Amino acid sequence: MTPDTLTTTSTRTPSARGVLVVGVLALAAVLAVATLSIFVGTRQFDPATVFGAFTGTAGEEAHAIILGQRVPRTILGIVGGAALAVGGALVQAHTRNPLADPGLLGVTAGSALAVVLAISLLGVTTPAGYLWFAFAGALVGTVLVAVFGSVATRRRDAGPASLVLAGAAVSALLGAVTGVMLLLDTATLDVYRFWTVGSLAGGRGFEALGVVWPFLVLGLLLALVQAPALNALALGDDIAQSLGRNVAGTRMLGLAAIVLLVGGAVACIGSLGFVGLVAPHLVRRLCRDDQRALVPLAAAAGALLVLVADILGRVAVAPNEIPVGITLGVLGGPAFLVLVVRSARRRSSRRRPATPQATAARRVVSS
Repeated sequence: MTPDTLTTTSTRTPSARGVLVVGVLALAAVLAVATLSIFVGTRQFDPATVFGAFTGTAGEEAHAIILGQRVPRTILGIVGGAALAVGGALVQAHTRNPLADPGLLGVTAGSALAVVLAISLLGVTTPAGYLWFAFAGALVGTVLVAVFGSVATRRRDAGPASLVLAGAAVSALLGAVTGVMLLLDTATLDVYRFWTVGSLAGGRGFEALGVVWPFLVLGLLLALVQAPALNALALGDDIAQSLGRNVAGTRMLGLAAIVLLVGGAVACIGSLGFVGLVAPHLVRRLCRDDQRALVPLAAAAGALLVLVADILGRVAVAPNEIPVGITLGVLGGPAFLVLVVRSARRRSSRRRPATPQATAARRVVSS
């Protein structure tokens, strides 16, 4: 048997046809919500006007609003939400922690500090200006987590527990430095708060994606390629090595994919909480923890989450607008509590001693 076969037979593999059906439905849902996102806003347009904006027969105002604002923010929401969701799925797989999110590995904290430095020291005030700084900060934060995790375990690769501990320490340290700088420079705080809350507005969709799309594509490819190896890692490092998997190499590739995906998304749309945490859980039961199906389905779920939150933020207080990061926080907070309760109940049920009836039933079966 090959390692792939052993991994597949050792885990609960979902039906390929079922996953395909769910994938098609998820893609259709993304397209439907994306279409709704183009129609919904302060100004309402009929289908003929929207179609005319694409063909060039609509008025200047409709053309500017639809193609200049709504289409870019819709595409940005799809790409950013998908990248954050896949990054969250990878973090949960590598740390073996279902309640982990990309911020756990220092990606968000590193980006935030880099953006503050760019604003405070270099006078950068536009989203296009601090894109590269946010991406570089995400890279530095994740590298620090990997290095400290490896030093703590005195191994070439950091294990799941050391990654979590190092990530918490690095995130706290970088967050403290960011907080001090913001307290000392209120002008920087005024510019920074619009980035940190997370938003799709501003008409920067195509400009931002034009910078980071190669990194997002590479990160998604890395996530798809290492999916079978992640199934093996779920069984434990020792078993994965016995199946012929390079545990250290898989973990390094995973960290690289997380930096590319989450760093690129955070650089474009800011720090959107709960997408990387909640989206993988929405589809986990459908694919039974098989990473080969979880990665693409989580991408669709993340895109749906961000688009729905953006639409709700546009219509809730119209003609004003709530940033998508705030809407996600309102929706994601209760969802996170539900995940915590379910996880606690699942652990308690596993530790619950067997009842006399269950013991007798097993004896009957064995006899």
